Amino acid sequence: MHFPVTIHLGKLQFPLHAVTETLGIFVGFRYFLWLRKKQTDIIETSNRIWILIAAIFGALVGSRLIGGLEDIHALAKAPNKLLYFYQNKTVLGGFLFAVWSVELAKWLIGEKKASGDLFVYPMILALIVGRIGCFSMGVYEETYGSLSSLPWAMNLGDGLLRHPVTLYEILFLILLWIVLKQLDKYTLANGAKFKLLMMTYLLFRLLLDFIKPHYTFNIGLSTIQITCVIGMVYYVRYFINPRLLFKPVAPA
Repeated sequence: MHFPVTIHLGKLQFPLHAVTETLGIFVGFRYFLWLRKKQTDIIETSNRIWILIAAIFGALVGSRLIGGLEDIHALAKAPNKLLYFYQNKTVLGGFLFAVWSVELAKWLIGEKKASGDLFVYPMILALIVGRIGCFSMGVYEETYGSLSSLPWAMNLGDGLLRHPVTLYEILFLILLWIVLKQLDKYTLANGAKFKLLMMTYLLFRLLLDFIKPHYTFNIGLSTIQITCVIGMVYYVRYFINPRLLFKPVAPA
């Protein structure tokens, strides 16, 4: 397999990642619309629209902000700081800032119901499709792993054997989908699946970054890992007391 993987259409040639990045967003949103039509949305349509707008805005801002802060040295050397932030993005920052933007929007419009469960499987699907594109870039995008001597280590385009971290993430997301589906047999609180998605993904990304080359601060963590810790603090009460994710049992 040669990296980066490219698509040829006549004389045109472009990276597969350019397709999967857009495709992931498209199929994820279409899946969200299908689920919303299939299930009964507990959020009124007008409020759901505001929630979607807030989520999109938060994701755009957060992905660029955290992405731009991943390499402080590169940021300091960039002649155009705004352009540097625009060109660098990370899905993790998008997720967290989308959550916080939605919470702010819900407070402003007076919506008190949890709104995240409908996003869970569309987000996972969009991530899987997007990560296929990231894998297709090999070492030509900053989503590759550190050097490894494990049997499944791969040459991602530079002649060296590395952790295929994007494949790890795809496998993790597939397993997470299966586990969340199995939880349907339990009586979860509204919004619990979304919280579980965020909690497990934050923990996974925190650990995954230990086998990725990146700029590391003096505390031994990268920007992504620090962001993960902040996100986990946001959900800390559910880490401490997972029973909050289940509906209380009515007294007999």
